[in-house]
Amino acid sequence: MEIEKVYGPQPLKVSSTTSDGIVTVTVCGAIDHASVGPLAQALTSGRPPGRPRMIVDMRQVSFMDSSGINTLLATHVDFTRTEGWLRLADVPAAILRTLETVGVDTVIPYYPNVREALSA
Repeated sequence: MEIEKVYGPQPLKVSSTTSDGIVTVTVCGAIDHASVGPLAQALTSGRPPGRPRMIVDMRQVSFMDSSGINTLLATHVDFTRTEGWLRLADVPAAILRTLETVGVDTVIPYYPNVREALSA
């Protein structure tokens, strides 16, 4: 029996859905320098026209370094310039601690789940 062992970051899986003009981007995996591309692409190309409104569902994110943080902050700045918003939902505790340590939680609002982020 052959067992494959993978070391290093796994590919990041990113998908999105749109409902009532609000885009929900679901991320699964580790967000780091080597894998941030699909997230950045989803946040940029998935940007709704006009006043963008987007939620990033982070429930399945296992790790995030400064590449992911910078991508989220850049998106937030871009969206707020046109009176839009970016919200985070279901952020795992370890990642939330990192976001709180660097102050992102005071800039980008986060919610316990996507449902609450949608209704806020």
